[in-house]
Amino acid sequence: MLRLLKYLKPYLALILVSVALLFLQANADLALPDYMSRIVNVGIQQGGIERPVPEALRTQTMEHMVLFLTEEEKAEVLTRYVRVDRSSPDFEAYRKRIPALAAEPVYVLPPEQVSALEPLAPAIGRALLVVRGIEQIQANPAQAQIWMPGFDMSRIPPGTDLFALLSALPSSQRAAIIGAMDRRFGALGGERALLQAAARVVVQEYEALGMDTLRIRNAYILRVGGQMLLIALVSAGATLTVGFFAARTAAGLARDLRHHFFERVMRFSSAEMERFSTASLITRSTNDITQIQMVMMFLLRMVFYAPIVGVGAVIRAVNKGPSMWWILALAVSLLLAVVSVLFRVTVPRFRVLQELLDRLNRIARENLTGMMVVRAFNRQGYEEERFDQANRELTETALFVNRVAVLAMPLMMVLMNGVSVLIIWVGAHQVAQATMQVGDMMAFLQYAMQIVFSFMMLSMLFIMLPRADVAAGRIAEVLETALTIRDPEHPRTFPEPFEATVEFRHVSFRYPGAEEDVLHDISFTVSAGQTVGIIGTTGSGKSTLISLIPRFYDVTEGAVYVGGVDVRHVRLRDLREKIGYVPQQSNLFTGTVESNLRYANEEAREEDLLSALETAQASDFVLSRTEALSMEVAQGGSNFSGGQRQRLSIARALVKRPPIYIFDDSFSALDYRTDARLRRALRQYVGRSTVIIVSQRVATVKDADRILVLDEGRLIAQGTHEELLECCEVYREIASSQLKLLEVQA
Repeated sequence: MLRLLKYLKPYLALILVSVALLFLQANADLALPDYMSRIVNVGIQQGGIERPVPEALRTQTMEHMVLFLTEEEKAEVLTRYVRVDRSSPDFEAYRKRIPALAAEPVYVLPPEQVSALEPLAPAIGRALLVVRGIEQIQANPAQAQIWMPGFDMSRIPPGTDLFALLSALPSSQRAAIIGAMDRRFGALGGERALLQAAARVVVQEYEALGMDTLRIRNAYILRVGGQMLLIALVSAGATLTVGFFAARTAAGLARDLRHHFFERVMRFSSAEMERFSTASLITRSTNDITQIQMVMMFLLRMVFYAPIVGVGAVIRAVNKGPSMWWILALAVSLLLAVVSVLFRVTVPRFRVLQELLDRLNRIARENLTGMMVVRAFNRQGYEEERFDQANRELTETALFVNRVAVLAMPLMMVLMNGVSVLIIWVGAHQVAQATMQVGDMMAFLQYAMQIVFSFMMLSMLFIMLPRADVAAGRIAEVLETALTIRDPEHPRTFPEPFEATVEFRHVSFRYPGAEEDVLHDISFTVSAGQTVGIIGTTGSGKSTLISLIPRFYDVTEGAVYVGGVDVRHVRLRDLREKIGYVPQQSNLFTGTVESNLRYANEEAREEDLLSALETAQASDFVLSRTEALSMEVAQGGSNFSGGQRQRLSIARALVKRPPIYIFDDSFSALDYRTDARLRRALRQYVGRSTVIIVSQRVATVKDADRILVLDEGRLIAQGTHEELLECCEVYREIASSQLKLLEVQA
């Protein structure tokens, strides 16, 4: 995948925005369990009281509470609280919220003073708890050992006001009572447990004042719930936006890769094409790029999000339940073990899977293109078995990989449910022992689920990524293939006016990877306006020879000159604009006859198209149809016969009107009569253009100005038909096998 990262450069802005949104989404998702914990702990268990700093206190409660504060704390509290009675200017406003104010004065904390007393919340909470404990002792002396261990109530006369008694004690003894309270709650969970217990005392004080505690609780729950809903909406918005950006980036990358892939393949010479089969190139440009697109979309959505959530959830979970960290460690260890096993099992199969897909496509393509041969030799059963075997191997490998991938989800779910049960079991014991709050246990459970979910996403990524990495490597292999035929760094231009000459100077050629040359020290010159025929035995190198002119291959030794310039020193586009090439295999493209002819020259007039058809002897089967030039051409020209396809291919080259024509055995599917008519018309059509004709037929080349005879990759003779009959044994054998004795002697 790293080899294709450079193609993501156009989408860098989208990726950066997506990463920022993923960070926002992750933090929003991590915040939700904490808000849920606050609703349970504060909203439900503490009645909506976050801190034990009461909004209002009865006068009696205030007097008792300050007994258990230091002098500095007492002064600060009395400074911030305001005593409200009937004479106070805002009496009526407070009375609506505090009904007890109608019967007695009340100490009220103005909203602007709340933040000033926040640092004193633990001290106020401890004092309120002590006051509450003494009140319970007065109501039930048996609870004295719970609240004030070592205090002998039997020595105090019944009905004694303990607050009056305690107020007479030295402050150091009252501090000892506060210390005992700290030790008691320290054993239960420290300051957090103390504040929670004190918040419940505040609720009881509000009830004594006649305040609407239900409204306070509901207001808190609605406020925090609203914030939670807003955060959830932010998370959902970020998720949708990231999904859109990820899909856009992945689709754009796939589009660009297909473009670069096709552009690269179009620039391949025959040497590069021999490295990759057609079926493999098709698989790479379709299935492999689709794999990359799918993984890239998943990658952008999860590769940043999952680690942020996983690490963040671990930190927050440990903060909520420090004593249960070992559950997270156990879960993460098991998850890593499962992912590691899955990774090791599946990765080696992915490359095999892609190779088997190549093989299946190759067999299917061979059968579709060679269907007539298969039927002619009654090999349908054999080919069906060959396809079925490839299909079975692909299916078995795909099933193995998919079964392993499918197995991952049940394993993760079992693990996730097991972790949930373990957290609830351990957490319930801690809640019962007052060392953990219910909301914290629920938040810990949610954070644990987020951790497991993150690893599930990463495990899916680890399963998908190796296959995509294999696909990316196959794509990169094509994109990074060095081109053997390329434009020169400092190209030359053809001289004007252009002379359509072709010259071979001591040319030798060897196919890439071959041990021997297929062409040996060939030299000849074709003057402008000449018609030259090339003939020879099968495999003598005729097609290879002319493929060096348009640089389908480059010479191994020597040089090829066109217009007096080495073909390696000019741009490929400039060189091939001078050449009209008709290959051995007639390739037509899906469309119409007109679109195929305009393939050579989009600006050609209709008269030029008709003239080319007439010269190529194709007008009889084209213009006889009502559609004429608009006649449909099926894929590969399968709705035409071999001879018709050849004539349309020749007509296409004629439309171009280049200074040099190359016909590579392009008359082989024509009967002798049509061949003769076409050559006569061709001589008139090409005018002063140079024509090179490769053919197996002597009749096709015998009227050429000069004939080159190749044998085993060597130019053994050249001359006119008559000259070669006299001096060239090979040519004479070819001619005698094809022409009547009179024609040979003529």
